[in-house]
Amino acid sequence: MTYEKLDYTAIGERLDAFPHWSLASDGKAISRRFVFADFVEAFAFMTRVALAAERLNHHPDWSNVYRRVDVTLTSHSVKGLTELDFQLAAVMDGATGPGN
Repeated sequence: MTYEKLDYTAIGERLDAFPHWSLASDGKAISRRFVFADFVEAFAFMTRVALAAERLNHHPDWSNVYRRVDVTLTSHSVKGLTELDFQLAAVMDGATGPGN
């Protein structure tokens, strides 16, 4: 399935539903930091998201340091944001535990 690059208006509308995510200054990506109780919880989150990302065939740019997971989402094929980025952001938001 092919997704079209979202324009700034569509991005702004979508971001309203994702208050914990930030738009990059160039408007081509969204990012969020997740903080967990410990490394095991952070890694479990990454495992859940990795399985969902594979099903979506859309993979995050992310890094993990102990209990922190920093995520950037963008659609490299269109050099910007698509609906797929927001679908994966929703999966990530749903995969967090209480307090995240």
